Amino acid sequence: MLRCGRFELVLSRPLVMGVVNVTPDSFFDSGRYRAADAAIAHAHRLLADGADILDIGGESTRPGSLPMSETIELDRVLPVLEALRDCGRPLSVDTRHPAVMRAVLDLGADMINDVAGFRAPGAVESVADSAAGLCVMHMLGEPSTMQQAPVYRDVVAQVTSFLQDRTAALLAGGVARERIVLDPGIGFGKNLQHNLDLLRGLPTIARLGFPLLLGVSRKSMLGQITGRDAGQRLAASVAAALAAVHRGATIVRVHDVAETKDALAVWQAIEG
Repeated sequence: MLRCGRFELVLSRPLVMGVVNVTPDSFFDSGRYRAADAAIAHAHRLLADGADILDIGGESTRPGSLPMSETIELDRVLPVLEALRDCGRPLSVDTRHPAVMRAVLDLGADMINDVAGFRAPGAVESVADSAAGLCVMHMLGEPSTMQQAPVYRDVVAQVTSFLQDRTAALLAGGVARERIVLDPGIGFGKNLQHNLDLLRGLPTIARLGFPLLLGVSRKSMLGQITGRDAGQRLAASVAAALAAVHRGATIVRVHDVAETKDALAVWQAIEG
């Protein structure tokens, strides 16, 4: 069970988190949902397709992206969060800024998805007293520089150690274990081989005892493998989601909810 704000999520089957990017420069959506009305309509389509969770982001963290002001991020996220608050599904907000965390929690966000692993000063304190689920992600460096020749001695061991340290910090700050989910951060300061090693090493990370969330959808690693651009990576994204679930992922964060749900339904029926 994952405690997620107003919801308690049963993890007996894989859950699908739909991506709602309210940004002008996301790597796949390319600003299609930068206006609040467009983002809200897109979110409702994802819900109709069967999304179990929605993940709303107002700051692009694609490789090479630069930091932005918290004011702009809030201006993008808050209207969408407010409009979707009564949609009947948990609402996650993708942010690494404590001021944004506090504001969205006050407005009813059910989860904080932090690509920086709650490392920013005040981040742990901003979320500790809430009931929100917390996704702790690994990222090497900053989005602007993370893909500039990342190096690891042992990527699985180092990412696992980082996640263990960050969960310890949250637990020490008063966060209950059942609120925490881990994300190894595919594509966030990793090359193709690092990403493949992490996907193969998911059982090692799972031994930390927390649910795993994976975001591989439409990412450049799939383009490196298939030679296809982001708009042509649907099949590769679904294949990656199935592989992640097979190795222990509990939640997959995707752009293509209906197709992923169908693939998971078939996989589950075969697996029993």
